[in-house]
Amino acid sequence: MNDRSGRPTAEALLKDFGTAPRLTVFLASAPGAGKTRRLLDEAIRLQESGVRVALGWIETKGRPELDALAARVPRIPARSVTIGESTFEDFDFAAAVAMRPQLVVLDELAHANLEGGAHDKRWQDALALREAGIGVSGALNIQHLETVAATAEGLIGFPVREIVPLSFLRTADQVVALDVSTEQLESRLFAGEVVRKEDIDRARKGIFRPQTLQFLREMMLRTVDDLTVPELTAKRSSTALALATGEGDSGIFLRKSANFAHALDLALDIAIVGERDIAAIEALTTELDAHVIPLPSLDFAKPRFADFKASLVTVPYGPLAERIASRPSERDVLIVDPSSYKVSVARDETLFSRYTQTAADRLRIGYGRLTIYLGAAAGSGKTYAMLDRAHQMQEAGVDVVGAFIETHRRVDTDKKVEGLTVIPRREAICDGVKTSELDLDALLARKPAVALIDELAHTNAPCDAHAKRYDDVLQVLRAGISVITTLNIQHLEGLGDAVFRLTGQKVRETVPDDILKLADDLILIDTTPETLRERLRAGKIYGPEKIEDALSHFFRAENLAALRELALREVVKARGTTRRPPPFTRFVAAVKARERDVDLIERCARIALRLEIDLTVVHVAKTKEAAETRVVAALEEATRRVRARWRLAINDDPATGLIAAASAEGVSTIALEGARSKARWPMGGIPFARRLLEAGTKQLLILAPPA
Repeated sequence: MNDRSGRPTAEALLKDFGTAPRLTVFLASAPGAGKTRRLLDEAIRLQESGVRVALGWIETKGRPELDALAARVPRIPARSVTIGESTFEDFDFAAAVAMRPQLVVLDELAHANLEGGAHDKRWQDALALREAGIGVSGALNIQHLETVAATAEGLIGFPVREIVPLSFLRTADQVVALDVSTEQLESRLFAGEVVRKEDIDRARKGIFRPQTLQFLREMMLRTVDDLTVPELTAKRSSTALALATGEGDSGIFLRKSANFAHALDLALDIAIVGERDIAAIEALTTELDAHVIPLPSLDFAKPRFADFKASLVTVPYGPLAERIASRPSERDVLIVDPSSYKVSVARDETLFSRYTQTAADRLRIGYGRLTIYLGAAAGSGKTYAMLDRAHQMQEAGVDVVGAFIETHRRVDTDKKVEGLTVIPRREAICDGVKTSELDLDALLARKPAVALIDELAHTNAPCDAHAKRYDDVLQVLRAGISVITTLNIQHLEGLGDAVFRLTGQKVRETVPDDILKLADDLILIDTTPETLRERLRAGKIYGPEKIEDALSHFFRAENLAALRELALREVVKARGTTRRPPPFTRFVAAVKARERDVDLIERCARIALRLEIDLTVVHVAKTKEAAETRVVAALEEATRRVRARWRLAINDDPATGLIAAASAEGVSTIALEGARSKARWPMGGIPFARRLLEAGTKQLLILAPPA
């Protein structure tokens, strides 16, 4: 929360430092996701840091390990309620206020209070406690949310009676997703940790059906995404704005806009321009998971996007598109051909995907299972969660070993390693430097059922057989060993542009997006920006010498919120059951004979990667001799490096030559870097993007030049 000057308010600063009462809600997809365990772990962690914590209500269901954790935290005495001849216990709001702890733990926030309570619902107790100056940490399952309950009832097969309004989550200071794999949920179900053994078959036919779990998980992640609104400048926001002018087929235009935005992990807002069939467009927004917003202030004669809260603007081909293409580029702009939508062209997989053969092999031979724990940033708890899962598997009799675990000397994480079998690292001297890497040969010789291999994006020492750790992981999987690994969202190769836009930093260590397709489980370890900053200040992420610099740069609250938003959307997309067709099946990137266009090639390659389409890079030169330069050779080499096609065209007119080259490739979509200012426009002040439109191009991606 900022004031009008952009500075954090006093209230926001207090909450950032953890000194103001906060309402934190842990949101789970289904019973058995570990809500109670997370509540107790957080309570004990805060208690050990000096916070006065009390258990207001906790449901351990008689599980010994949870009872042992609960015994470590003081309890608020429950109130007794007699109904007929039976006596029941319930949370006592008055007793909690009288005790005055700094934090109250309230399980099952959807619960309807028994007669005589201060409020009808437990979530109302939570709000009232915060109003009284007492923080609350609580939990609920997504099916109890008012926006999900009706659909969940049909899938589960029984009514959801206890409902929590969405407004409650909107008023919470933190809402944290508890993401758990279907495999873990089923394991806990069969172990009798979720329902009584006689109710297991009924649960498997209801809420624990795979389709139901998938739906509830997606709804949970989408809900937290909707509640995560980073306070970013308009240009940095992860939003696309579609200007529905009515040119051509609005359905085609909006579907192309939505699918392009989805591939880039952008939310879509739609602004209706002029007299349109508003009801039809609003109906379409539901299908596209978009939102209709009021039309931003816009001078249609001289359109500028400086105040638009969007990093991408889409507009149908027509007069407004021509005017936009005639001005300097302030935002990325997609000019859409709204006349047709062709989606049935096959990609050249040999050029595009590095792991197509690997994916195919997994269907034929006995690969191990790959589980990736994904986080928004360092310190989110990925390694801790991986180790916690390893202990659970070990207790179940699974042969699991730590092949490479990076604790960064964090005390809690170091303790989690205890009791696990750990393969020593391979120490070696490489180019005169001592290295400590995964001992791949020792792991393959040991051949456990499951190997823990931390930091998937790590670059190995130059002397190693594989350049990257993810290639080590692929070899381990091929040997029939399952792998649990960790990854931060910024290390996904295709998200490089988004991460740079959001944080201003380029990430050197990356993994191909294709690796997510190989994952059997992709699990989000969700952590709020406030918690990450608290951990950083406490020295639990970096050493003291790095803390202040991290807080003021990468670990700014708005950066962390934006990265969290990316992570939520990426998991939803990766685990989704339907694939959205790209707005075009291949495209051409137009490059000039300038060194900086190597960056343009790499950016277009990342866009192609996200869209899962082919890319051709075209350079138009007036003569063949004019193209025989060091710069053009570097552009061609960059094209081959990103697995795109290179095409050299000879033509006196760059626009005509580019369109002819694109047509020869069977491509109707052209990408180019927009103009920085009018001073750089050729031919009497007509920008190249406008010249392409006048020459017949109807679909154009204009990329804003780097700042």
